[in-house]
Amino acid sequence: MKEKVVLAFSGGLDTSFCVPYLIKERGLEVHTVMVNTGGFTKEEEQKIEERALSLGATSHKNIDAVEEYYTKGIKYLIFGNVLKNGTYPLSVSSERIFQALAVLEEVKKTGAKYVAHGSTGAGNDQVRFDLVFEVMAPGVEIIAPIRELSLTRAQEIDYLAKNGCELSWEKAKYSINQGLWGTSVGGVETLTAEGFLPESAYPSQLKKSDSVIVKIGFEKGEPVSLDGKSLSPVEVIRKLAAIAESYAVGRDVHVGDTIIGIKGRVAFEAAAPMIIIKAHHLLEKHTLTKGQLYWKEQLAGWYGQLMHEAQYLDPLARNIENFLEDTQASVTGEVSVELRPYHFSVLGCSSKYDLMNSAFGQYGEMNKSFTGQDVIGFTKVLANPLKIYYSVHKND
Repeated sequence: MKEKVVLAFSGGLDTSFCVPYLIKERGLEVHTVMVNTGGFTKEEEQKIEERALSLGATSHKNIDAVEEYYTKGIKYLIFGNVLKNGTYPLSVSSERIFQALAVLEEVKKTGAKYVAHGSTGAGNDQVRFDLVFEVMAPGVEIIAPIRELSLTRAQEIDYLAKNGCELSWEKAKYSINQGLWGTSVGGVETLTAEGFLPESAYPSQLKKSDSVIVKIGFEKGEPVSLDGKSLSPVEVIRKLAAIAESYAVGRDVHVGDTIIGIKGRVAFEAAAPMIIIKAHHLLEKHTLTKGQLYWKEQLAGWYGQLMHEAQYLDPLARNIENFLEDTQASVTGEVSVELRPYHFSVLGCSSKYDLMNSAFGQYGEMNKSFTGQDVIGFTKVLANPLKIYYSVHKND
């Protein structure tokens, strides 16, 4: 009997090449798995399954991992207001761990000796997939044909044609990866520091020239309503994206250090993530203390780093998740956001936990819990350590 291999399959050229290669060159029985983290419709899932089977896969399975992706990943990115390098909401990098874990479940179910993916040897994804497999299934051998063979796109197409796979493999000018938490866009312009993508490169085009105000409701940090209508967090993300993408908002370019040590540059379009994170952050500014906001920022930044660099399985990530969740007890309220062409503005919020409480005073106007004389005494005490220092270091 042939040994089994489970292949993480997206239906693109690289993973399509892997199917006949693993069958003909490696003599394996191929079982393909597509893990949907929000980037495929039901119709697209069906086409991916048909392609896998037509290429020779013994079986194919589509796995819907959207809810798990939100519950175990996106939720904490919202709680932490995570924007890598102050820019990128981890639109694609946060998906891979959950795709790899879902593939691994199929490896266990099929009893496969091998697991395979179509990553090249030049990017982050190879590490993300490999690390999960190494840690969670150390006895399973990893095969990455594109990385191992260092193939060009033309060589892959030629191999498929020679093996009876006469499919259309037009090379798209831009590499687009779409998921629930946003879309990355790579192209020749992002390979240099000065290049920038043309308008036409982005999946969503400007369709509206007016402005609109939307209201996002949060409960304990999670988005649970849109314009007063209760929805699941995943539904809020999807419906907000549908509205905001007509205004072409949420575009930017991320520049960062890859796991393998080189700097990379990629454009992205993430309307819903950017709006939700900014709205959530405003609500936190009103409902959390100064200390909570400070330490959240420190820990959330590191959590984003763990997620981005394939270290999600580090127990430290669970520790930080517990901290982040604990801080969200009072992050409940509604935030108003105005959408305009290519731009959005977070306008204001309302919350029963708002610490900007007028019962204690109004900033710049009056205070009700202490007097001016109290401030004079407080300032003298606050200044005392510095007065002592400068009395000793007179020349500083």
